[in-house]
Amino acid sequence: MPGLLIGEVARHSGVSPRMLRHYDALGLVRPTGRTTGGYREYSAEDVRRIFHVESLRSLGLSLQQVGRALEDPVFTPSALVSDLIRWSEDRLAREQELLERLRAIDASAPTGWQGVLRIIELMRELNSTSAARRQQTVLVRSQGVPVPVELLAGAVLTESDPHVAGALRWALARAGGDGVAALSAGTHSKDVNIRRRAVLAIAGMPEAPGATAVLTHTLGDPDMTVRRHAAPELGRHGVTAAVPTLVGMVVEGSNDVEAAEVLGRLSRDPGCADRITSALVDELAVPTADSATRIRLTQALVELGGTTAQEVLRQLAHDDDRAVALVASALVGVLGERSPVDRTDENS
Repeated sequence: MPGLLIGEVARHSGVSPRMLRHYDALGLVRPTGRTTGGYREYSAEDVRRIFHVESLRSLGLSLQQVGRALEDPVFTPSALVSDLIRWSEDRLAREQELLERLRAIDASAPTGWQGVLRIIELMRELNSTSAARRQQTVLVRSQGVPVPVELLAGAVLTESDPHVAGALRWALARAGGDGVAALSAGTHSKDVNIRRRAVLAIAGMPEAPGATAVLTHTLGDPDMTVRRHAAPELGRHGVTAAVPTLVGMVVEGSNDVEAAEVLGRLSRDPGCADRITSALVDELAVPTADSATRIRLTQALVELGGTTAQEVLRQLAHDDDRAVALVASALVGVLGERSPVDRTDENS
């Protein structure tokens, strides 16, 4: 096969003549022949080496690294590939950060470059290492510039300081726009902390479109804290799927008073009252339940409407556990003192 001139090689390989000359100067790919006129002439093996060079460059190797990979017989790719992976991950993170920044600016619909600069300054302040500075930025909006929902949502998902996080959730709930959509991706994150922050923020704006659907989905989350963030708000909106989590909160003593109150609200539905009572009674009967747990369950029963819960309390007044019996007796007495009007008001 006759050798190829540099222009022909460029057409076949897609590598510009200028780059081929650069490869020659570096010793990466030196044409093995010359024409009688002194022009570079590439053999089939030379062309294959060009493709090898391009393949390695496509992985992100520098020309120096490519030369070493092709010439050094003891050169192993493992360490270099690991370095390239880390470098690529860092680059992707920077690109993702830039993309989010551009989206936030676009969402703010700036009318001029001054608006763009104000949003950039706002983003810089939200990324400050000072928690106090971040909180102040949220509460005192710079020069009256509204904070884009996407920017607030992103900050909510990454903020670890509880005071700043509370300010961010407050601002997001009042920002308008589709905050739930901006947060919903966080509920699917592999990072449990991000899922917790997303659900806590969505629970803070229960009237927003789509909030109930997203929160209901999170009841299946493997993390109990995520479910605890969602269940009370769902219960307030009559979502009975929250009952098992609410009962679990009473058992574990995690915001048990709030959970009991929400269970009481759900029990106003006659179809749900017996279900809730049965769930509490089942937990009372667990052999490993300690006295404190059984007392919390007993106290939760008084929040429920219906005669079934009252009958269970009367039985508990004779419980073998004296502490439980005393609490149940006191609660039966409280129920006996309530007038029918009081009970009607509670269930209305």
